Amino acid sequence: MDTKKLRQKILDLAIRGKLVPQDPNDEPASVLLERIHAEKERLIKEGKIKQSKKSAKSSDTPHYENRQGGEANEVPFEVPEGWEWCRLIDVCHIFGRIGFRGYTKDDLVSYDGAITLSPSNIIDGQMNYENCTYISWDKYEESPEIQISNGDILLVKTGSSFGKCAYVYNLPQKATINPQFVVLKHILCNPHFLTYILQSGYARMNYDEFVLGTAIPTFTQVVLGNMYIPLPSIQEQERIVAAIKQWFSLIDTLETAKEDLQTSITQAKFKILDLAIHGKLVPQAPNDEPAIELLKRINPKFTPCDNADYPFEIPTTWCLTYVKVIVDNPSCKPFQILQSDINDIGQTPVVSQSSNYIEGYSDRNDCVFQNKNAVLIFGDHTRNLKYVDFNFIVGADGVKIIIPHISVKYSYYALQFIINGMRNRGYARHYSVLANSTIPIPPLAEQLRIVAKIEELFAVLDEIKKSLEA
Repeated sequence: MDTKKLRQKILDLAIRGKLVPQDPNDEPASVLLERIHAEKERLIKEGKIKQSKKSAKSSDTPHYENRQGGEANEVPFEVPEGWEWCRLIDVCHIFGRIGFRGYTKDDLVSYDGAITLSPSNIIDGQMNYENCTYISWDKYEESPEIQISNGDILLVKTGSSFGKCAYVYNLPQKATINPQFVVLKHILCNPHFLTYILQSGYARMNYDEFVLGTAIPTFTQVVLGNMYIPLPSIQEQERIVAAIKQWFSLIDTLETAKEDLQTSITQAKFKILDLAIHGKLVPQAPNDEPAIELLKRINPKFTPCDNADYPFEIPTTWCLTYVKVIVDNPSCKPFQILQSDINDIGQTPVVSQSSNYIEGYSDRNDCVFQNKNAVLIFGDHTRNLKYVDFNFIVGADGVKIIIPHISVKYSYYALQFIINGMRNRGYARHYSVLANSTIPIPPLAEQLRIVAKIEELFAVLDEIKKSLEA
């Protein structure tokens, strides 16, 4: 489930009047607009706000009407009867820190000042005050129109995050904005409803059209104010807000459950490896050749590790040794692979430090390793452990390759478990540390049974994870 798309779909339905049923007893939005207009005129007359600027195409009468049939000035989309199309500036005041209201580093203070909000204080459409800068009280008092209150709406108009928007609530103290923001102070409308409009895909489409410049994208307050928005009655605004909050709360629960389940899948995989490496994932077979015989064939002088040094008991047919005993770590330097050597249809796979371990293919036949399967460790650190089952490979610069003498896949899963343990204990994850780590070795036949069971269980977990990400 793509919860981000789901949230946008809910907002899309809401601003089109399709999220909640209309009530014929609601007063028309035109009546609300008349009250808003009267309130604005009163505030202008009292000198509390200034007359808003209009573009050359603007007038006191909205040019959008809820008409059908492809006539001139057709609305962006249809809205229910009783709704109105109006400009954003018709229902709020828009202020920004411009011109002399800007500030310099000298105006910033450590803590004894007002919060200066920036785009980084909006996270996932919500205000976050954990990391704030502060501005002197003198600079704060200089611009009362951009002093922020609970219930205001902040919108980014400049920079790469233009269009980010959030409703202000739970302000920890007095606050103002930096020049990237505009603040919208609503008039007789539900501020949550206005915020949802400004967070919708329809608004995003408008922002993309408003933007001037590419190095530092920006749009003006005037252009923003002249954006047309759909407006229902105040009663329906409140019903829409309640419905959106209910849906978003459910999505939050789904996201939390999804994150918890993904964490549980990771933990389950680690637990499976834990059981496997300690002989508890599959039953032992008394007829299996003991692991010490396998290790003596690898090295006739092999001497097992002291079991007292290992924190867990292992089955009697198993044997403890060091990682470096069961693998070869060829010291030859991988070839310098040029991009021109790599193509899509060559014969030899090329491995590199990229996240996708097959970088491409090469026609070169001077392979570093031939007729060997390998476990790869990219770079000097063991954070990127990869299993490769090709008979021959070319190693790009920076790749470290180890070749196990036992089951390659058992080695791969056992090394994964060891590396995770090193990470959890805060150990350095260099190969030298891994090479000197202790590893339990089961009989070869049991290694194969363990691999089969791990892959069976991992397949189920991967299918669950895939369904979460689909």
